[in-house]
Amino acid sequence: MAKHSAPDLLWGLGLNDIERRRIVDGAGMGYILRGWSAEALPTAEDVARERPFLVFIPSRVWTALPTELHASILAIESLQKVLLIEPNHPVLDYADLLDRDFLSLVPSPLTEDKVRAVLERAAEAAAIYEDILRMTREIALEREILAFKTDALVFLNRTLSRAVESLNPATILAQAREDLNMLLPVAAVQGAFWNTPGSGAAEAELFLCFQEEAAAQDQWVEFLLKSAAKLSGAPMHGYQLTFLMDGASPDAGDLSPRAGKVVLLPLKAGGQTFGCLALLLAGEARLGKDQREVLHSAVNHLALALKNALLYREVKTRADHDGLTRIHNRQSFDERLVDELARHQRYGHDLSLLLMDLDHFKHINDTHGHQAGDLVLKEVGGLLNETLRSTDFAARYGGEEFAVILPHTDEEQAWNLADRLRERIARKRFTSVGATFQVTTSIGVASLAPGSLSRKVDLVRQADQALYLAKASGRNMVCTSAGEAEEPAAQG
Repeated sequence: MAKHSAPDLLWGLGLNDIERRRIVDGAGMGYILRGWSAEALPTAEDVARERPFLVFIPSRVWTALPTELHASILAIESLQKVLLIEPNHPVLDYADLLDRDFLSLVPSPLTEDKVRAVLERAAEAAAIYEDILRMTREIALEREILAFKTDALVFLNRTLSRAVESLNPATILAQAREDLNMLLPVAAVQGAFWNTPGSGAAEAELFLCFQEEAAAQDQWVEFLLKSAAKLSGAPMHGYQLTFLMDGASPDAGDLSPRAGKVVLLPLKAGGQTFGCLALLLAGEARLGKDQREVLHSAVNHLALALKNALLYREVKTRADHDGLTRIHNRQSFDERLVDELARHQRYGHDLSLLLMDLDHFKHINDTHGHQAGDLVLKEVGGLLNETLRSTDFAARYGGEEFAVILPHTDEEQAWNLADRLRERIARKRFTSVGATFQVTTSIGVASLAPGSLSRKVDLVRQADQALYLAKASGRNMVCTSAGEAEEPAAQG
C-alpha cells in the first residue's frame, strides 16, 4: 500500500493485543501505532502536538467513557476517528455516531483488509480536508486583500474628496493630517512650496504648525528650506511663513524634526516638483509595500489639490491686484470697504480712509515718458506696502490715485500716517532713462468715529472732498474732511 501524504501516526484508545496486531499488520510499514489507555486519554493539545492521522476507538471503550469525554473527543475536528464495533456489545446509535464526526464504523472481526480500507478512506478524507483548508485560507486571504483594497479606496476617496473641498492650501494641509492618520500615526503635517524665476533663485512658502514653539519653529524652517533647495535644485533666497491652526495633534510630543520621525514626500504636478510634505510621526511606523503604494497615491491626490489651490490663489491675486503696482485694484477696494463699513457698524470701532493723488503726474509722463510714470506708480505701490500695517488695505484707485483703508484708526492717527506717507514720497528720488526727479502727493483723509453711521459713498465722498481741498490749497499736503491741512513742505 502506498504511503499517504498525511502524517503517518496512528492512535489507539484502550486497544487489546489482537486489535493492535491487526492494525499494525493491515497498515504496513508506512504507519506507526501509538496506544493510549482508557484511563489516560489524549487532549486537544496532544493532537496539535503529534498530529495523528487516525485514531481507533473500540466500542467497549467508547461506552465506558463519561459523556463529557465523548464531547471533548468529538470536538477535536482535525482528528479522524474510527469506531471498532465488538460482538455482544450493547447497541449504540451508530447513525448518530457517524453524524457526530466518526469517519467509519468497523464491525468485528477486525481484519487487515478492513484496516487498509479504512486507511484509504481516511487518506481520501484527509486530502479533501486539506483541499478545504487550503481553499478556506485562500478565501480568507482574498477577503483580507479585498478588505484592504476597500479600506484603501475609502481612504483615498476621503482624502481626495476633502482635498478638493477647499482651495486654501492651509486648509488642505490641516485636513491632510486627519486623513493620513488613518494610515499611519501622524502628529503633524507641514509643507513647503516654491517657484523658481528665471534668475535661478527660488522663493519658498512654508506652512508650519508650531508657532508657539520658537526652537521647533527655527528647526523646521531650516529643515524645510534645505529640503526645498534639494528638491528644487535652486537656492532659496527668501521665504514667507504661514501658520496652520489645525495641522498638529494636541499631544504631538517632541516637535523637532528628528531623523527617523519625519517622512518627506515630494509633491509633483505635470512632471515638475513644486513642493513637499513633511509628516511628523507620533511613533514608529513600518509600512508594507501595499500601504506605501496607498500613501503615495494619496500624496499624488494631495499634490493635484494643492497645485490647483496655489494656481487659484495666484489667479485670484492677479484678479484682485493691479498688474503694475502689485497692490489691490479698484474692484477689491470696493469690496473691502463694504466689509470694513459693516464691521465698523457692528463692532463700533474707528475707521479711516485715505485718498492719494500724485501731483502733476501728467507732467512726469510728458517730460520723462510713460516708462518713468509707470516706474513712479510701481515704486509708490511698494512704498505703501512697506509703510502700512498688515491690517491696512492699500489699492490703486485709478490712474495716479491710490486709496488706503485704515481699520481701528481715528482721524488724528490717520492724518499722522498720511503725513508720513507724504513725506516719504516727497523725499524719494526716482531715476528713469538717465533722469532723476522727485514727486509729491496730495492726500485727503476721512474718518468715522465709533457709533457713526455712513455708507460707502459717503466716506469716499468725504475723502475725495478732503483731497480736492489739499490740491486746491497748493498740493503736497494732507487735508481732512473737516478742512484741516498741512502747509506744503519745501522740496530739496
